[in-house]
Amino acid sequence: MADERDDDQPEELDKPPSFFPYGEEELEPIEDEPIEVTVEGVYLAESQGNVQRFVMLADDSGRRFHIVIGLFEASAISYSLDGQQPDRPMTHDLLKIVIERLGGSLVRVLIDDIWTSTYYAKLYLLIDNEEVEIDSRPSDAIALALRFNVPVYVSPQIFDHAAEN
Repeated sequence: MADERDDDQPEELDKPPSFFPYGEEELEPIEDEPIEVTVEGVYLAESQGNVQRFVMLADDSGRRFHIVIGLFEASAISYSLDGQQPDRPMTHDLLKIVIERLGGSLVRVLIDDIWTSTYYAKLYLLIDNEEVEIDSRPSDAIALALRFNVPVYVSPQIFDHAAEN
């Protein structure tokens, strides 16, 4: 049968599926320098009884965009922005302590990709004088960046995409 799938053959996972908005065209590699942003705050938006939380990011020129985040990440980011310390360490506080106790540090955060309306980020850790890149959700990356007091960057391609939508 034509529609049967040979389960012994791996799917092509190195390129987006055919229904991905960019189709077969190759995306251009990002050549421009990432844009440093500030975290303006965490906000709520209510629509038809549904509450969404989002973090607002802005660059030096005043361009802004938001990323929808979860309740716990919103709390973690808000605590840092407000200079509050919970009675017990939150998960992001714990991760900071673990990284530091293992001799590492967070150097920067980069929000660098979007796929089907979901943003992706990377943490850049310095461990034994070697930079290590770790995939992360943007909300977790931002919460950690605030705790380590390091810059948050956004790729120009992401900023352009956010401005179009």
